[in-house]
Amino acid sequence: MPPELFFSHDETDKAIALRACGSCAVREICLDYAMEHRIDHGVWGGATEEQRRQLRRVARQTTAKVA
Repeated sequence: MPPELFFSHDETDKAIALRACGSCAVREICLDYAMEHRIDHGVWGGATEEQRRQLRRVARQTTAKVA
C-alpha cells in the first residue's frame, strides 16, 4: 500500500487504509506505538486520529476512576 493512503485527509483513502490494517500482522504493535508516542496524524494500527483520541479519553477516564 502506498504510505500516502495512511496519512491522507481523504475519507476514501482512510477507509482503504483501515481495511488494509484489518489483515495486518502488526496491527496491535502499530497502534500501541502510535498511542505511546501520541501520534496525532494518520491511520495507525487500524485507528484514525479521532479514534485514537477517543481511546486516550477512555483510558484517562478509566485511570481516574481507579485512582
